[in-house]
Amino acid sequence: MSKKNACKKCKFLFEGSECPSCKGTQTVQNWKGRINIVDVKNSGIAKKTGAESDGEYAIKVT
Repeated sequence: MSKKNACKKCKFLFEGSECPSCKGTQTVQNWKGRINIVDVKNSGIAKKTGAESDGEYAIKVT
């Protein structure tokens, strides 16, 4: 299993070269921790982190 990429702009975790959330192309494979947002509209964590869509996000991107 390959390690997922994290978008430097929005921290969304994905496979590929372009972020499906913000369409950013600056990605890294060096990230720590995960947050899984299931319902972005009703999630307090999503509001705190600035998540804009459902999915998996990195906590720290370096």
